[in-house]
Amino acid sequence: MIKNICCAISIAVLSITTSSSFAENSLLKPSQEGQKQWVGQLAPAFKLQDQNQKWHELKDYKGKWVVLYFYPKDNSPGCTQEAKQFKELYPQFLKSNAVVLGASLDDVKSHQVFSEKLGLPFPILADSDHQLAEKLGIVRNLGIAKVAKRESFLIDPQGVVVYHYSSVNTQTHADEVLKDIQKLQKK
Repeated sequence: MIKNICCAISIAVLSITTSSSFAENSLLKPSQEGQKQWVGQLAPAFKLQDQNQKWHELKDYKGKWVVLYFYPKDNSPGCTQEAKQFKELYPQFLKSNAVVLGASLDDVKSHQVFSEKLGLPFPILADSDHQLAEKLGIVRNLGIAKVAKRESFLIDPQGVVVYHYSSVNTQTHADEVLKDIQKLQKK
């Protein structure tokens, strides 16, 4: 009886250790779906137009913090809410030596309408050929349409990704990113 109990305890401990190790490895390694692990890596280079047809490249922002936030679709409720949150906090991002770059797979014309409607003070990048979203592994197929997943990347002044936000709350995300920048600046 005691031998059976000891054996059962050993199996339970082994099972917990194995599943804990599996969970840890799944968090730290790239997923099977091709998403890349970006934290600690140089952010991928890009050259994209914003809502005003101005070109933006990552190298233009060397020496600044870059908030690159992807969202699925212009004018949708969650995307509108998220953009408004970044707009509200934008002066504080500027004071923190940070630029905010929104991005989606929508085209320049769609971004113009969206940006004008909300009075956005920051660039919204048109990744309509999926160039950057594919590199980052955040394109989602919705039948015949593709959209970018709602994910963000915080890039430090040297161009290294320091945070990858794969789960975003549209009501609190801008504040979360701003606090992360301020926390990192104190280190």
